[in-house]
Amino acid sequence: MSAHASTVDPKKAELWDIHHHSHDVISTRTLGYFLYLLSDGMLFATLFAAYGVLSYQHSYFGGPTPAEFVKPWYTFGQTIALFLSVLAYGFGMNALKHKSKSGLINGMLAAFVLGVIFLVLDIHDMSHLYSMGITLASSGGMSAFMVLTQVHATHIFFGLIWILVMIAQVMTKGFTEETVGRLLTLRMFWHLQAVIWVFVYIFVYLWGYIS
Repeated sequence: MSAHASTVDPKKAELWDIHHHSHDVISTRTLGYFLYLLSDGMLFATLFAAYGVLSYQHSYFGGPTPAEFVKPWYTFGQTIALFLSVLAYGFGMNALKHKSKSGLINGMLAAFVLGVIFLVLDIHDMSHLYSMGITLASSGGMSAFMVLTQVHATHIFFGLIWILVMIAQVMTKGFTEETVGRLLTLRMFWHLQAVIWVFVYIFVYLWGYIS
């Protein structure tokens, strides 16, 4: 050890770094929102599990089953609308990377319109079921079917409101740290809805139609 090495007084040594250091606020908030999305995924996992348990013939209590009213091509139209909405939002986020406010807003507007189309198709589908006398009270199987699909539709509804709010914030505030962070979390939320819809379409609509 060098004889010139400085000695440290333990009574005066700074053992803990108590000073504030700057950090990436956007990354921190994005991580926090990702953790929330995991809990949202657990909610849908629970609903899928309930539907799986109640999707057998005896759970419909002699009433209508999805095979009697599900139209795969109709819900495929919903699938296309939602996927195109996610794609449009992705184009908008690409415009954000190039600092194009008009490109971002146009992408979000397209995502909003396509999301509205998805929601209108869902409302029309539910209205058709009610006109046939099919409600939550029809059977346990129908309760599981409607709750799962409409919880997802509710997420889409609030996502559309969020898109409108972000369009307004981008137009008034521009590309601030807060708006960019919220746009990123909205992108995560919107992509998750498309991923969940894939499972809804396959395991609820297609499986119900085949069974």
